[in-house]
Amino acid sequence: MLNWGNRFNICAFLDNHQYQLPGHRHECLAGFGMVQQVRCEIVYENINHGRGNALQQLQHFIDVTNDWCFGHLSYELKNEIENLSATHKEQIGFPLLYFFVPQYVIQLNETELKIGSLHNDHLEIYEQIVQTKPDKAPANSSVTIQERISREQYISAIQKIQQHILRGDCYELNYCMEFFAEDALIDPLYVYQQLTSISPNPFSAFYKVDNSYLLCASPERFLRKKGRELLSQPIKGTAKRSVHNTVDDEDLKQQLYKSEKDRSENVMVVDLVRNDLSRVCKEGTVKVEELFGIYSFPQVHQMISTVSGELKEDVSFAEIIQSTFPMGSMTGAPKRKVLQLIDAYELTARGIFSGAVGYISPEKDFDLNVVIRSILYNNDSRHLSYLVGSGITWYSNAEQEYEECLLKAGAIRRVLG
Repeated sequence: MLNWGNRFNICAFLDNHQYQLPGHRHECLAGFGMVQQVRCEIVYENINHGRGNALQQLQHFIDVTNDWCFGHLSYELKNEIENLSATHKEQIGFPLLYFFVPQYVIQLNETELKIGSLHNDHLEIYEQIVQTKPDKAPANSSVTIQERISREQYISAIQKIQQHILRGDCYELNYCMEFFAEDALIDPLYVYQQLTSISPNPFSAFYKVDNSYLLCASPERFLRKKGRELLSQPIKGTAKRSVHNTVDDEDLKQQLYKSEKDRSENVMVVDLVRNDLSRVCKEGTVKVEELFGIYSFPQVHQMISTVSGELKEDVSFAEIIQSTFPMGSMTGAPKRKVLQLIDAYELTARGIFSGAVGYISPEKDFDLNVVIRSILYNNDSRHLSYLVGSGITWYSNAEQEYEECLLKAGAIRRVLG
């Protein structure tokens, strides 16, 4: 199906990879081709105005189309939401915000394929999908990865951030670093297939907007709405796996579950998510359904908590995002202050990284991931990038945090060689 869908300039392919996490709904959901769109660009002239109306434009689009919409929210939307400024320019070319009504909506599970089309050509599309053969493996990719920040610079930045924590400016901050390549030559679809074969994760996405590609193997949900329920599942806490020794692997899971440092980080983010949801949910309905859940993925074990709430009446999608974005697991707390510190200490604009990709249904339900464990690529400029990060507290060890970042990027490093 993805080989067939890759012919379109605009596409969003969302794959659960048969995980059965809490809140699971669609095994595979895709939108191919663009019939209508809303696109808001990042404005760099007068970048510190913070008075954009991108979310209002998106809300109008949702209300008018009343259809399936697929797309993304860039992390840089923070400037509009929190009235902040930005220092760095986004390099891959993704808009600030982009959603589209697709020409074809395809739902796939283990037993059924559903095709939604604007035209009465369902059988023809089905036959095209079935007859589309996978492309042959391309020639070796040409990618020379560089680090935007050295290990020593990373450690120095973490130590400075910890001084902010000591002074009471914040109590947790998610710090990210970038690896990049110039004049990189890859086949995005093939690289995505390789990435998800090594690291299949429940919020994976092959997402393309013209020449900009997101090859995403994310394990994390940002926010789901089903009916009146909002559900968020922040991740804080990572441990490596011992995939060839089940006894050692179980020990690593238990160590993560009992880790005071990881529990501390996780509960901080849970409190932040509870506060965010309480802005748009009925009083007394926000609850922690699971705290410190340990879930296993191909390279790592993760500590995931689940927070839910019942929406107030007549709350729009834009109001929900205004109250909850960017997600706490990728910022820290208090949110506005750490957003300022992140911009001061990180050397790269995050762009779509630590933003969200997903869908909005005709019923106004939605499901959005957290864009992590991802390769970003522009097929025109041949700029390639991936970022990794971790939550920093006063008790963090800078060298261990650096190693944790490399662990999280393990699958990407293998794919890119």
